[in-house]
Amino acid sequence: MTHPTANPLAAFDLTGKTALVTGASRGLGRRFASTLAAAGADLVVTAREEKSLAAVVQEIESLGRRAVPLALDVTSRASIEGLAARIRSGLVVDILVNNAGCNVRKRALDLTWDDWNRVLDTNLRGAFFVAQAVVPGMLARGYGRVINIGSLTCVFGYAGIAAYCASRGGMKQLTMSLADDWGPEGVTVNCLAPGWFRTEQTAALYENAAWVEYLCDRLPLKRPGTIPELDGALLFLASSASSYVTGQTLLVDGGMSTGATRAMAVPNSSPNSRSVDNP
Repeated sequence: MTHPTANPLAAFDLTGKTALVTGASRGLGRRFASTLAAAGADLVVTAREEKSLAAVVQEIESLGRRAVPLALDVTSRASIEGLAARIRSGLVVDILVNNAGCNVRKRALDLTWDDWNRVLDTNLRGAFFVAQAVVPGMLARGYGRVINIGSLTCVFGYAGIAAYCASRGGMKQLTMSLADDWGPEGVTVNCLAPGWFRTEQTAALYENAAWVEYLCDRLPLKRPGTIPELDGALLFLASSASSYVTGQTLLVDGGMSTGATRAMAVPNSSPNSRSVDNP
């Protein structure tokens, strides 16, 4: 048996690396950007409107790291091509976090053509073409980390969010394909899939005490996750600590993937009516 000759925690140090996080103006994206900065990385943060990034830029700079804000619409071919041009002109990105995403909550028969396209174009097509824009620089340097943000719906399907489930299931498969494609040239591709965390998207569900009780009863850890509990998984996938891990979907779900739960809050007054949200 060999023994470590240096501090194993050094593998999680991101000093000297630059990470790009899409959808970084709020929510999980903002948290991811700040977490990476706290581990030593400089950041490129993107959102549809550059002015919306002011707060996260200030937060990153307060940690002593550099932050470059960029306007990026992941549903726009022209916008992504603009990012690709920045990469070709010398913008270095070592870590890509494909976080931008959206959802439409409707029963399947009510979902429109535009609803479907909005979700798939943002969550799946956008993630692929952003990676296609950023990764050539990684391949040229022989090193890179791509982290696609999924959810529990990478492996579960829930009524009322068909397009979202399709996009997240596709993200899991895309992650494996890109890992196989880019692995020989030193780029790992993994998917970070949170379970039930209270976010802006899921806040309404947590106001339903009966649903929260139902959820916690089915979680092996008996509680929803807290946002800081995603930090360790993110840093693992972003750092050299995960150098032999690629093509994986890492579920941070309190054990929910050992079983299943509904994605519906059922009002007490009407057992047959349902409102939906997603993990």
